[in-house]
Amino acid sequence: MKILIALALLALTSPVAGQQTRLKVFISVDMEGLAGVVIGSDVNPTGPDYGHFRAIMAAETNAAIEGAFRAGATEVLVRDSHGIKQNLLPNDVDPRARLLRGASLGPKNMMEGIDSTFDAVVFVGYHAKAGTPNAIGEHTSTANVVDFSINGVSLPEGGYNAAVAGFYGVPVVFAAGDYALVEQLRGLLGPIEGVATKREINDASLGLSPKQAQDQIRSGVEQAVRNRARAKPYKIAGPYTMVLKVKQERPLYAGAQRVRENEFTFSSPSLFEVLNAFNALK
Repeated sequence: MKILIALALLALTSPVAGQQTRLKVFISVDMEGLAGVVIGSDVNPTGPDYGHFRAIMAAETNAAIEGAFRAGATEVLVRDSHGIKQNLLPNDVDPRARLLRGASLGPKNMMEGIDSTFDAVVFVGYHAKAGTPNAIGEHTSTANVVDFSINGVSLPEGGYNAAVAGFYGVPVVFAAGDYALVEQLRGLLGPIEGVATKREINDASLGLSPKQAQDQIRSGVEQAVRNRARAKPYKIAGPYTMVLKVKQERPLYAGAQRVRENEFTFSSPSLFEVLNAFNALK
């Protein structure tokens, strides 16, 4: 009788046969870290080869989407994260995923759409922070930023985007970009899965073919999402103080302090208010 009762309880608490447990993956896609990209005109809509690299962006995105679904994802959201965020064309993206494109006004920016319902974050086409040696397309949000730190930690875009995900308890599990980017994020986030699409050699780019990069991204994302429990959300404990160094000053943001020429600080108990200040001053 006890065995029958236990089996009945198990049946009540187990998923219905054929019902898949929800698994949501958020993919943020930039361009400078794509296979073959070497100079700014490659990822600028006015550049002669932008259309070519736009197609590579879609292909690397679709490889990441495929990897996520192979790992059991039930829902994938893709955030177009480059420039004005109108690079991925809807018809070019795997229809199983939802695409969020277009600039947004909120502090999440490249992470617009993330919330606590997601289980894993994937970065594709990312690049290292401003001033990183032996990197390709290195910068932090805009060419005007020299350095951006929160609570004494200098952050690349992948760092503060990981902090946004971490605010919701979601870990970054994978990153693709140049070798410097992958190493930089592993140093910050821990030993996450990654694909180095290329390596800088005297300002030139030596890297994988687009096909090789896509194959490695597909398999890397699949492995990373399957092993997502090994990754830890990147959390920065509040309150938050940013230090922003720029090449050219912008109008002062309310509550920010000018420390010296081209350097500002801003403090808040809210991570998102700090990011608002950063977006206004960068």
